[in-house]
Amino acid sequence: MDARLNLFASPTAAKFVKYILSAGKVLENSTLPMTTQALVTLRASQINGCGYCTDMHFKDALAAGEDPLRLNLVAAWREATVFTEAERAALELTEEGTRIADAAGGVSDEVWANAAKHYDEDQLAALVGAIALINTWNRLNVITRNPAGDYQPGQFG
Repeated sequence: MDARLNLFASPTAAKFVKYILSAGKVLENSTLPMTTQALVTLRASQINGCGYCTDMHFKDALAAGEDPLRLNLVAAWREATVFTEAERAALELTEEGTRIADAAGGVSDEVWANAAKHYDEDQLAALVGAIALINTWNRLNVITRNPAGDYQPGQFG
């Protein structure tokens, strides 16, 4: 399977991707734990059916030392005992923020308040940014049918 559009070959797409990558650097330099960011990106990618991003974020998290058991249980985080309360709050916010069209009110006050118990304002800003950013990447890759399976950890450096 080939991608419909090479996001790096098209001048417009390449420029767009460059700016999105810059937004990612802001999040990498935030105080939101990288483990939380990895769980959020993996979960949103699963929800959105983005094989490319699911492959990438699973492999990058493994390479960074994340426990494969935890990664395998991200889709079933509610029933799993391997996540902290803070990670659970981030995963819940991720799900509601990703499935925003499924809820008449968007993200509930309860979900937001739970996340706010575990993260300070700067970390909440990074968490919201991470959810928004991965949803952008998911949509780019799903729309262009970017194939999954060949990603190598750290490939985009």
